[in-house]
Amino acid sequence: MKLAIKLAFKNLIGAGLRTWLNVIVLSFSFVIIIAARGILVGWDRQAKNDMTDWEIGGGQYWNSNYDPFDAFTLTDAHAPVPAEFQSEINEGNMVPVLITQGTIFPEGRMQSILIKGIKTDQTILELPTSRLDTAVGAIPAIIGSNMARTNKLDIGDYVTIRWRDANGTFDATDIFITDIFTTNVPTVDVSQVWLPIDSLQSMMLMPGEATIMTFRDKDKPREGTANWKLMTHKDLVKDIENMIKAKSVGQSIFYLILLVLALLAIFDTQVLSIFRRQKEIGTYVALGYTRYEVVGLFTVEGAMHAIFAAVVGALYGIPLLAMLAKKGITLGVSSSDYGFAIADTMYPVYSAGLVIGTTLIVLTATAIVSYWPSRRIAKMNPTEALRGKLQ
Repeated sequence: MKLAIKLAFKNLIGAGLRTWLNVIVLSFSFVIIIAARGILVGWDRQAKNDMTDWEIGGGQYWNSNYDPFDAFTLTDAHAPVPAEFQSEINEGNMVPVLITQGTIFPEGRMQSILIKGIKTDQTILELPTSRLDTAVGAIPAIIGSNMARTNKLDIGDYVTIRWRDANGTFDATDIFITDIFTTNVPTVDVSQVWLPIDSLQSMMLMPGEATIMTFRDKDKPREGTANWKLMTHKDLVKDIENMIKAKSVGQSIFYLILLVLALLAIFDTQVLSIFRRQKEIGTYVALGYTRYEVVGLFTVEGAMHAIFAAVVGALYGIPLLAMLAKKGITLGVSSSDYGFAIADTMYPVYSAGLVIGTTLIVLTATAIVSYWPSRRIAKMNPTEALRGKLQ
């Protein structure tokens, strides 16, 4: 094997430009596959972190009637906060949120929204709820930057809001925008207004009631309780995981096309090499090499393209990928355009497992493609091969 590696190395170096063209093309496959996969891994990590920080915390309890995809459930999706949760709420490890439908009237226009009430002193979520603890001439409110931009609202604006209380009676009042926050999570921003939960409970005639309960510690063992369904952190990030998996499948098709194009060049090179080097093959056999040892030599020679490609790819790939990981990739779009958590600038994540796994896959594929045309050597007649003729 050691001799085969030495001969393969000398043969590849001796082939000159043909070898390096194949190596460069294959190195592109290495770098692009690793770069694209790193973007997905970075997106997955960023989306989960942002959702945890801004919306789901360590997990949530949902009222048994609550369905985030069906706004009509909000009429009945509320209940008194269970007594067993009160100690965690007092310690700041759980925060109740009351949700209802409403309408806002910015500049005479009408916009359907979700009104969410939350404790002003909570520290579980990144929402600037402390700004709700402000003495103004109306109910204080905070909104996200997308909501502010869509409705042309700014800090210090008064705007009329309308809702329907527990008895089905419509009522309206003015709110005062005390802060506008920026987030990558559209489910806490788009078409939403945040108020102090005490104020919203009073408006809705629902004292002490909530729709969801967000808790801090995702590792603490918990169980569902009467009228409340436990949604673990894993349950709440399942949708983003499924979406990442779907994107991975699409990327895999792209990887396959890219890899096939690179391997096709190596396959053609191996076929041409066997055709042109018949006398060399016959000489190896005449010197005592078995036919399968010669097949192994040509297989190693083809597979060595992947090793060279890994080295060449590392020369320009490491600086390029390091720069992308540090500076990120600016997408130029808003998370609200997609409807799920995605940052304006995405930072890829490259792990040792990703690099090693990609290298092994490409090396294995290259070895298989190199072995395939080399099998014909086992059928060659040494005498005819020395004469430069195949059987």
